[in-house]
Amino acid sequence: MNLVKSLLVFALATSALLAQAETKFTFYTEQFPPYNMTSDGKAFAHKAEKISGLCTDIIKQMIPHLPFKTQIKLRNWDYAINKVKQKTNHGLFCTVRSPERENSFQWVGPLTNIRWTLFAKPDSNIELNTLEDAHKYRIGGYNDDVMTLFLQKNQFNVSSIANDSVNPKRLLLGQIDLWVADELSGPFVASDSADIDDLKPVLIFKDTPLYLALNNQTDAEVVSALVSAFEKVRKSGQIEVIERTYGR
Repeated sequence: MNLVKSLLVFALATSALLAQAETKFTFYTEQFPPYNMTSDGKAFAHKAEKISGLCTDIIKQMIPHLPFKTQIKLRNWDYAINKVKQKTNHGLFCTVRSPERENSFQWVGPLTNIRWTLFAKPDSNIELNTLEDAHKYRIGGYNDDVMTLFLQKNQFNVSSIANDSVNPKRLLLGQIDLWVADELSGPFVASDSADIDDLKPVLIFKDTPLYLALNNQTDAEVVSALVSAFEKVRKSGQIEVIERTYGR
């Protein structure tokens, strides 16, 4: 009888391992340098080797610890988030865990964080001690961006546009006094879109954690494996090493 029970337990365990081995998990991300970006500058990529960035490198450190196959794809934000909402064993990185999104996904992380920063043009003499000091300035923002929405909600003078890469040029032209962007992505965008290599950070006023968001129907075993892989990477100190690589 004990032999039968042992064989049954072994069969169930083997079946579970085989099921995990056959599982394929798809990670989606968007073009958001230096957190996620294609190596050739294109707006999409379907192979992990063509995608890099701070968040992407953290995910790649997790992958060897996972008991199933994976793939990484980079697409535009709307496509990626809708795909993850619709398909099990799909995840999106790196994204803000907002109250509006909380119940729509399962979460792993935080992987890293963004730092909300007000930037001025290189020769600006603007100095801010607190966020309240920015009320008297015109601030460039990005439609539906969490930082822009926060400033608008708090009655700042925000001029929001559809293409964030235009904001550095608006700074140079004097159309805005400040630009709200992430501490790392702001200088990257300014250099790439307007050849500004000495953008002036004036004030960092908030930190927001970024997560891996999982489809809500993803199997518990898959979620557990992803959490375990992340914890191994976190405890190894690799996240701090990766962050330093990207200037944090």
